[in-house]
Amino acid sequence: MLTVMQIRSLKPAERPYKVADADGLYLLVQPSGALLWRFRYRCCGIERKLSLGSFPDVSLPQARRKRDEAKAELDDGIDPVEEKRQRRLKAELAAQTTFGLVAEEYIQKMEREGKSPATLKKARWFLELLGGIAKRPIASVTPHELLDVLKRVERRGHHETALRLRSFAGRVFRYGFATLRTERNPADILRGALTVPRVKHHAAIVEPKKVGELLRAIDGYQGRPETLHALRIAPHVFLRPGELRQAKWSEIDFAEKVWRVPAERMKMKQAHAVPLSRQVLYLLQDLRSLARESEFLFPALHTTNRPLSDNTLNVALRRLGFEHDEMTSHGFRAMASTLLNESGLWHPDAIERALAHGEKDKVRAAYHRGAHWAERVRMAQWWSDYLDQLRIGGKVIKGKFSKRA
Repeated sequence: MLTVMQIRSLKPAERPYKVADADGLYLLVQPSGALLWRFRYRCCGIERKLSLGSFPDVSLPQARRKRDEAKAELDDGIDPVEEKRQRRLKAELAAQTTFGLVAEEYIQKMEREGKSPATLKKARWFLELLGGIAKRPIASVTPHELLDVLKRVERRGHHETALRLRSFAGRVFRYGFATLRTERNPADILRGALTVPRVKHHAAIVEPKKVGELLRAIDGYQGRPETLHALRIAPHVFLRPGELRQAKWSEIDFAEKVWRVPAERMKMKQAHAVPLSRQVLYLLQDLRSLARESEFLFPALHTTNRPLSDNTLNVALRRLGFEHDEMTSHGFRAMASTLLNESGLWHPDAIERALAHGEKDKVRAAYHRGAHWAERVRMAQWWSDYLDQLRIGGKVIKGKFSKRA
């Protein structure tokens, strides 16, 4: 058996030569002077050689220990050379399969599935916030690492963002699991680890007298005509701000008096039809008469190729004197929901369909779309008439049809 002193006394020759230790372990002395540990064994009748490192980086005791580990693998029916190759390939794959790369692949999948540009933009923003783990192999990311990133966001006071960030990370890990890149989801372990802020509803005016004041204030808006028309139409149609401001003329059917919003722009990813009252049709005709040509009903100021920006309507409401805790562009939906339900004239399911709230039961949802359309048409006209009465300060005349008509 070799000793350290013998190893240190070895001199290189013109050709590589071997110096044996024991049980298949030997040193390969290279002409360059490098001393390479090798373990020679037979597997399935074939002689193989396993590289164990170089001396002195791998000491004599370490080389013997590695040889013994390889022999134990042989006793278990494992080929040490093949096992080492698999470990190397696995490590290389892990280095190439980072959380960031899997997240990018997941976002591309979201895009193919028709997710809105706003949703994709937010996903990429979440990925930027998760930069601390983006370069780590996804299978190696620990709950502690992810929690550290989330807590840093939370400590800045962004509690809701931290919760959404954990949710996004969880979806990426689940995608990585489904595509065989990881075997666990650290985000699931962190459920309950973050502060859950109290839910804040979108501010809305729901008292009839104040609704009238709001509508009269909108009539006096001195900004761009497109913004004025958006503010005037918003109370009538119950659409979410993004669904409204990105509207296109191709969606408006003046003959059928219907506004058909495509599924990709709806929050619930289901196409939505809005019955149009006489008042809304008049506002749309007036809007179409404006000089600017665009596929959008409400084009941006500096280009007709994009719609109004996200916050335009909220900024307009601030200019009219309504603070963010009093009224928001999303608040027009809460206004309609509250007052329509309080009227007692309409079936709750018809109101829910008008608000495009999702129905988990697909059969029930299909039934409701058909069963309540006639009622929704009557409700749309009644609601526009009601808003007109509030706007001019008059009394509202109730419809003569029954509550469940």
